[in-house]
Amino acid sequence: MKNENSITKILPVLFGFFIMGFCDVVGITSMHVKEDLLGSFSPEFRDTLSNMIPVALFSMFLIFSVPTGILMNKIGRKKTVLLSNVITIVAMFIPLIEYTFVMSLLAFALLGIANTILQVSLNPLLTNVVKGDKLTSSLTAGQFVKAISSFCGPFIAAFAASMLGNWQYIFPIYAVITLISTSWLMATPIHEEPTAGRASSYASVFGILKDKTILLLFLGIIFVVGVDVGLNTAAPKILMERCGMNSIDAGYGPSMYFAFRTAGAFIGAILLAKFSARRFFKIIAIVAVLALVALIFVADKIAVFALFAVIGFSIANVFSIIFSMAIQSRPDKANEISGLMITGVFGGAVIPFVMGLTSDVIGSQVGSVLIILLSAVYLLFCAFAIKPKVA
Repeated sequence: MKNENSITKILPVLFGFFIMGFCDVVGITSMHVKEDLLGSFSPEFRDTLSNMIPVALFSMFLIFSVPTGILMNKIGRKKTVLLSNVITIVAMFIPLIEYTFVMSLLAFALLGIANTILQVSLNPLLTNVVKGDKLTSSLTAGQFVKAISSFCGPFIAAFAASMLGNWQYIFPIYAVITLISTSWLMATPIHEEPTAGRASSYASVFGILKDKTILLLFLGIIFVVGVDVGLNTAAPKILMERCGMNSIDAGYGPSMYFAFRTAGAFIGAILLAKFSARRFFKIIAIVAVLALVALIFVADKIAVFALFAVIGFSIANVFSIIFSMAIQSRPDKANEISGLMITGVFGGAVIPFVMGLTSDVIGSQVGSVLIILLSAVYLLFCAFAIKPKVA
């Protein structure tokens, strides 16, 4: 009976990771916004403007990560997760009320706030329903659920376009899923231990960057998220530009990436049990750089999809490796480092913005790939620069 009660509490929390994956629909949205709303703008500015969608979303991680931790100490983890779900539902209806560029930016800024709150609060909430040795496997299961959500996004958009007549109906579908998650979690009693200690401040969190190892790894988080969001954003545009695909079919590019990123996460978990994280990091960083170099030149549809798969597979475990290295390097500052690493997710705002500028200057998606490649080169540098004591 105790095991059954435990499962009934774990499942609604794990389902929250599916909501966390909604932010990855930013790639599809950026593509459609460019096609639907920016046709009247000069061609050299369209990529820059469309890439403001991921900027609006991921810049929220820089602003709201630390305040969310403070809020969570006051109102509790479950209530913080529920708050994120409410904001997500509101964000999902904005494009339906008025589908304009400004309203799209507003919707994804709100989604960014919601996703920041969710990422900061959902993992700690899982620790309230899972104890001991099962925690690591449960966290892995949560990331798998998030990856499934990311993978399904383009298919849901294609379903909305073909069966419902408009790709934008993905947003009310997401709203309904979020409402289900909210109701399920509200109906689940979860005991939370009282918060001990003083809440972190901006000064205490960012002061850790004086540690050169932490700074190196923090920048690694920025760039790995940049690679992840950057390829998600650029993949459909690359397929449309080089392979002549329409916007709906090109949306399957991110799905290929996310499918192999999901597979890579599980295979990586097995390999990391046998090899050191530092050695594994070096190998996958080399593979990612080589694949991105090839992506600059390849135009064949099958080859492009294959490279998306290789990059997704190789990049799948980098975030978790960097995150764990940072915690291991300063275990006495684990809470502060956790907040700092989530703040680094704002790399998903910076890299796509630079990608858009570069693509508009060059006049093709080669500019986007070059910026993603430079981000991967930093990860390669990081893999070889990390000292053995934190591997």
